[in-house]
Amino acid sequence: RFGNNVLRFKFDRTGFPVSNGAITAGLGNTTPRGVVVHPATGELFVTECCGINEIKRYVFDALGNAVPSGVITGGGLNNPHDMAFSARGELFVANANGNSVSRFAFDAAGNAYPNGQIAGNGVNTPTGLDFSPWGELFSLKTTLDFEGATMKRGELNAGITGEGYIDRRHPHTYLHELLVSSAKRFGMSSVSGVSVTVGKGFAPFGTDDPMTRPFEKYPINHHLSQILERAVAIGALRVGSWIFEAGAFNGDEPTGPGDTPNRDRYWDSWSGRVTYLPWRQGEIQTSYARVKSPENASGGGADQRKQSASIRLEDAQHSGYALFEWSRTGDYVGSTRTFTFNSLLAETWAKYDRVSGALRIERTERPDEQRLGNEFRTPLPSTDLSIAGRSRWTIITARVAASLKGSRSFLAEPFVEVARARVSPTLQPSGFDPRQFYGSSRIWSVSVGAKVALGMTHMRMGRYGVAVAEQPHGKMGGMNMEGM
Repeated sequence: RFGNNVLRFKFDRTGFPVSNGAITAGLGNTTPRGVVVHPATGELFVTECCGINEIKRYVFDALGNAVPSGVITGGGLNNPHDMAFSARGELFVANANGNSVSRFAFDAAGNAYPNGQIAGNGVNTPTGLDFSPWGELFSLKTTLDFEGATMKRGELNAGITGEGYIDRRHPHTYLHELLVSSAKRFGMSSVSGVSVTVGKGFAPFGTDDPMTRPFEKYPINHHLSQILERAVAIGALRVGSWIFEAGAFNGDEPTGPGDTPNRDRYWDSWSGRVTYLPWRQGEIQTSYARVKSPENASGGGADQRKQSASIRLEDAQHSGYALFEWSRTGDYVGSTRTFTFNSLLAETWAKYDRVSGALRIERTERPDEQRLGNEFRTPLPSTDLSIAGRSRWTIITARVAASLKGSRSFLAEPFVEVARARVSPTLQPSGFDPRQFYGSSRIWSVSVGAKVALGMTHMRMGRYGVAVAEQPHGKMGGMNMEGM
């Protein structure tokens, strides 16, 4: 990757690799990304990324020297990375910047020609692919998050649980998602099928990650309405308009940006989600989860039982949507419920030409906890199973943005976001009065900035495999490749 060559190795009798030279002919500096060998001819294919966007071909002479034999271009190649050959000899190429997989077939003379692309259904910055034992593609999904480096103290966002400047207990980790999925459709053009997903990501519960929604400020209900950054194993089944998901994961929340799931806690929690798609742009979901000791990584803390229901509507041009969401989290010690936190949220976003606007209304209850000497920090883990109080936050947020698209791969979007929050305690007496802490029961915030995108835009986040609620677009001779 950081050179301009492909290294070659042979193996001695003990199986130890021994250097056998390098292939450099025609390769640009730092651009080689993926290699694959044609299973029938032994020809070598090498992808080149980063503006070159080509696939170099090599054959081997009688002495084993690699000889350039052609170049593949076009077909939607956009920062190509990994490649794989299907059982029918078709070449598939993952385009990291194109959010797609390019397909190439070969004529009788061995010349490659484009044979379509696979896009949609959650294909987002693909860098790896392979075929499952079902004969369908594996997909690798990775999302990195550098908030731990850019916002070490958290974001100045009063009231938020998790990523805010107040109670930054569960910061996003640098590795937000790393998952492998494999899907099997039940017919050539069918949306129905099954899939398996393993890795680190979202449990099948609740709604989309707010990171991919238009607002700069996260809603307070983020950790009520999503279960994120867990080691997950998810099975999904889609039958027509119905999607069923079940997953197991570790219950503990991350405690730092470099934190990884606790191995001792793998699979101690579970969740399930049922989604109904009444029409192409409509989505109704309900989900349930049992999470063991999320606030205490070593275990022994209060468990949670979580419920969620939502309706999402989107226009056919994908230029606007509306989301209505309800969620509830109950804290339990054994079988006894100690506290309940409810949330209602409605948001909408619409775009016309280069101008977009969004509005969100949220009413969420959240726990209030004792403070350390630094009033903007709380003990972690909690010293016991109690809380100092519970507050209800009612927040109205409005956002206006303008797209200044510079090129096909670059987007700048200046925005202004204004929020008004009203907070009040719901438990009396309370050991923590947010009105005294913040100086008022009404809080205004203004955010001004610009969203910058290079090479890609975020897609919806939080579903995998056949659970992605889009229709398939590409076919491959009896096998439907979507759902990645």
